[in-house]
Amino acid sequence: MTDEINQHFPRAYSRIDEATKASGFTMASDVQTCTLLRTLAASKPAGKFLELGTGTGLSTAWILDGMDADSSLLSIDNDPTFLKIAQRFLGDDERLQLMLTDGGEWVAHNRHQRFDYIFADTWHGKYLLLDEVLAMLNKGGLYIIDDMLPQPSWPDGHHAKATGLLAELESREDLLLTKQNWATGIVMAVRK
Repeated sequence: MTDEINQHFPRAYSRIDEATKASGFTMASDVQTCTLLRTLAASKPAGKFLELGTGTGLSTAWILDGMDADSSLLSIDNDPTFLKIAQRFLGDDERLQLMLTDGGEWVAHNRHQRFDYIFADTWHGKYLLLDEVLAMLNKGGLYIIDDMLPQPSWPDGHHAKATGLLAELESREDLLLTKQNWATGIVMAVRK
């Protein structure tokens, strides 16, 4: 067995990837992580999905590719330049709502919302407002984060933050957790 991807890529993937590279955006989720996001999305029929940190929409495309027709995805980012790329290539998908806003402000105003799947790919919902975002997770809902293995882009002191986050997640009684030393380092949790 290898990590080779022998299944189709999302229809807009190559165009988003090209636009991402041209834009200079360097924080996109890797393809291995994205295949997992798609597979897990398929496990939530008629699901309500949240992505914190759209970026240019690469991971968004994979999540959408796994979702069924009765599911919805709200994807949030605070950078209009990168969000425009996602809008250009994915904006015609009626299951998707792209929102330009600060993640912290959005969480503060939407604590009442509940989701079956949360991909926290930015500071909010991962290193900031973790409790608030986890409270938005339905019973049986998936919480997914990546970039938990050391990355070249990590600033000084970030390793301690990542280690602290893992310890906090592992101490929670309301989650079942799996850590994967694969791709960029993935953590998946399910609310009990």
